[in-house]
Parts: sequence; structure tokens; C-alpha cells
Amino acid sequence: MASATGKTRGLKNMELKQRPGPLQDAQPLCTARKGPGTSGSSICLLPALLLPLLLWPSTLWTGCGAAPLDPARPPSVSLPHSFMLKSSEQARRVQAEAMVMQEKLCATHRLCHPEELALLGHSLGIPWASLRSCSSRDLQLLGCLRQLQAGLMLYQGLLQALAGISPALSSSVDLLRLDVADFATTVWQQMEDLGVAPAAQPTLGTVPAFTSAFQRQAGGVLVASHLQDFLELALRALRYLSRP
Repeated sequence: MASATGKTRGLKNMELKQRPGPLQDAQPLCTARKGPGTSGSSICLLPALLLPLLLWPSTLWTGCGAAPLDPARPPSVSLPHSFMLKSSEQARRVQAEAMVMQEKLCATHRLCHPEELALLGHSLGIPWASLRSCSSRDLQLLGCLRQLQAGLMLYQGLLQALAGISPALSSSVDLLRLDVADFATTVWQQMEDLGVAPAAQPTLGTVPAFTSAFQRQAGGVLVASHLQDFLELALRALRYLSRP
């Protein structure tokens, strides 16, 4: 009887020792794996965990430093309603063309997710167009129009750098570049009408030199995506500035 009890206790102790605990079930961040003819290698999960953290700020670039406009606070100076109608029409046209270009790049080259190309865009030196003066509570008409016009000139230069992206997209890129240039001219003329235009128009500035077809295609996805976000913020600010 005593021997049977001892055996039962021994079996229970063995079960407790073999039963995995919370720490045993957890997957380590780095594990060592050895293969034939190798001294061993480490497989780390840290890069996979850190990659979303690296990509996350790039998805929020449009809202960086932005504060919502106060609908109860009218602007100090209002833009003409005719300018708002014309600029809205031009902005929506450019947004639609940029979306078509992005969809073609997705269908043809399987480049469908701009957020996955964010790090590549940084390494290629694709600049961001700022609209801080259009997004803060202290929105100023002069600063907003200047940043809007400068941003449109920047995108005009970026689209020019995408020339030769592919035979199927060349006409789409050219049309988009011309419509962006027309919108920039409209903003410049409005600045002249208000007497706030600088002495000289801003130049296209320095744009990245794409050295391969893949760089142009990836750059096209990023430029098209960023341009749509840029214009969405611009339209929100222009609607606010056009209030009576």
C-alpha cells in the first residue's frame, strides 16, 4: 500500500515538472538554429516587430504639426468664391488623375501599397510638401497660399522626373503634370490679385534622379499617393478661407 502511494506521488511530480509554464510557452525574440556545416545562426523577431514602428510615422506625414480648423472662427481675410470653385474643380481633377495613375501602377507592376514603399521613398530622397500654414489654428492666408503654390511646383517637378516611367503611363504622367501646373498658375494669379505674390515665382527645385525603371515606378506610387493627400488638406483649408 505504501509502495503504491509512493508511485502515485512520483508520477504526479513528473507531470508537474513536464507541464509547460507561461515562460516555456512564450516564443523567444531570438532563437539559435544550427544547420549542417554551419556554426549556428540566430533568427530574431525584433526586426519584424520594429518594422511597423518604422513605417507608422510615414503614414501620418500629412497631419504632422496640423491642428483642426476652428469652424466657429471665421478667417480674417476671405478668398473669392469664384477662386474656390475653380481651384476645387482643378484639385478634384488632379486627385482623380493621380488615383488612376496609382491604380495602373498597382495593376501593371503590383506596387499597390504606398506604406510599404515609405522607407524606399526616404532613401530615394523624395521630398514632402508642407502645408503647415494651412493646417494650424493660426492659419494665415499669405502663408497658406504660398505653401500651396510651392507644393504644386514641387509635385510638378517630381512628375517631370518620372518621365519615361513606362510606355503605358507616359501620357497619364504628362497630363497630370500639366494639370498640376495649371492649378499652380491659378493659385499664383489669385496671389497677384490679392497683392501678396512674391517678386518671382518659385522654381521647380531639386528633385530626385530616378536611375532605374523600378525606382520610377515606386516613386510614381508615392508621388501619386502623397499628391492626393496634399490636395485633400489644401481643399479643406481653401474651403475655410472662402467662408464669408
